Amino acid sequence: MTWLDGLVTGATEDYRRRVAETPLAEVRESADRLPPPRDVLAEWSGPDVAVICEVKRASPSKGRLADIPAPAHLAAEYARGGAAAISVLTEERRFLGSLDDLSAVRDAVHVPVLRKDFIVSEYQVWEARARGADLVLLIVAALDDARLAALHELVAQLGMTALVEVHDEEEAARAAALGALLIGVNARNLKTLEVDRGTFARVAPMLPGSALKVAESGVRDARDVIAYAQAGADAVLVGEAVVTGVDAATAVGDLVAAGKGGRGGRCGS
Repeated sequence: MTWLDGLVTGATEDYRRRVAETPLAEVRESADRLPPPRDVLAEWSGPDVAVICEVKRASPSKGRLADIPAPAHLAAEYARGGAAAISVLTEERRFLGSLDDLSAVRDAVHVPVLRKDFIVSEYQVWEARARGADLVLLIVAALDDARLAALHELVAQLGMTALVEVHDEEEAARAAALGALLIGVNARNLKTLEVDRGTFARVAPMLPGSALKVAESGVRDARDVIAYAQAGADAVLVGEAVVTGVDAATAVGDLVAAGKGGRGGRCGS
């Protein structure tokens, strides 16, 4: 069993426990009371590289990263620094996140919010909407084609945007066949957990020109934002580099500045 298999199994056990506590009908009622999700694709259509910052306490590769006693405060600092969206890890076991973190962040910021988890069921998608998410992560490696298509369709039906994550050329082809409009290329190897920053440049040309492309993992500083932009990234997703810093707003601001005009080929000029 790979570490991804273990995380998916754990996420499945956890959402089934929540189903027993809160039936789907109740979750749907909560979701229906919320205002519509934000149109992420329209908001990120400008010339700048969007910077997505994560509320992330821990990871399988690095262990504990930060305590984050107040996720709302951290998210507000990200937004103050110019983050285009906030990614919230809601996986409980290895990332030490929660749905309450997602709710707290949603209440604290006006930028789009991503539920980042190991989504395998419709219930989890409804949960994301009920907690105010505008985006939901769908990991191609964790889903067969039928399940991926069904979840992708539900995300769209609820007005949210799916960030469809791929790791290699084969998964890129699956995302393209799905018609995904927002595709993330994760530079972290699922088997070794090592990061190869060349993954995005290798895989991105396989993606449809109509899709916005997100470079995930490996952003250490402004130089990596510039490199990803030059390789065709429309957005970057940043976790460790901002969550472990002393001044989150300043760290995010530096990354945002590096991405100014990046989609127009002006980064680094």
